[in-house]
Amino acid sequence: MKSLQDALYNWLTIKVVCDARPEDTAAKETLEFFDDMLTNQHHVSNLETTTDELMYYLSYQQGEEIKKARYPRELIEIMLDQINNEPEKYENYPTE
Repeated sequence: MKSLQDALYNWLTIKVVCDARPEDTAAKETLEFFDDMLTNQHHVSNLETTTDELMYYLSYQQGEEIKKARYPRELIEIMLDQINNEPEKYENYPTE
């Protein structure tokens, strides 16, 4: 994934799912994938999130520079909403 913005969006989307479903092994593995991508490909560190009624806000360091991004809640929470609306399609299969 060449775009930092796409990687941040995907990371935040799956992080929201992981936070809501800590037992979801697929979500956890996907979050680890995007963590690795942000760290190794885009050189992002110190990633922090905050939210309000409308937006998610990201603050992160890229090299020596502190950067910020923001995303509408409705876009970030769409995956979690889909999982919650059709849980039978998103059964957790723990690894052994």
